[in-house]
Amino acid sequence: MNDFDFFNGDWNVRNRILTDFLDPDSGWSECEGSTRVQPLFGGAAQVDEITFPSRGFSGLTLRLYDQEREEWTLNWVNSRTGRLEPPVTGRFGADGRGVFVGDDTYGGKDVRVRFVWSGISATTARWEQAFSVDGEKTWLTNWVMDFTRRA
Repeated sequence: MNDFDFFNGDWNVRNRILTDFLDPDSGWSECEGSTRVQPLFGGAAQVDEITFPSRGFSGLTLRLYDQEREEWTLNWVNSRTGRLEPPVTGRFGADGRGVFVGDDTYGGKDVRVRFVWSGISATTARWEQAFSVDGEKTWLTNWVMDFTRRA
């Protein structure tokens, strides 16, 4: 239930974002950000707000632990739209890597979404988003966030 405790606190974020989430040749852009992460319900929930000053928007993630299923639901909303996106669900494995998947749409196409948490330490973490349009046969990573804990 406390899988995301590592993420509590304040972080700097280096983002690498594919210009078109479904086109591997669309080119990457980079931007800096920061996030503040707060635990709730004794570690069974967590909320963070991430800001992207050069992009002019923020995002909010709500993570909820389902005790019966022993899995997490990750919910994202972008300040530009104010819409809660479809959630991804999953868990952390024995290797410390968290994998979370769900269904969404992008550019009018149905996509399978995967979030992967890895490289977790007291001062670093990595989050990656990937889309699949072929039933999870292949994945295209389209957004990578490298987190560094602020002193």
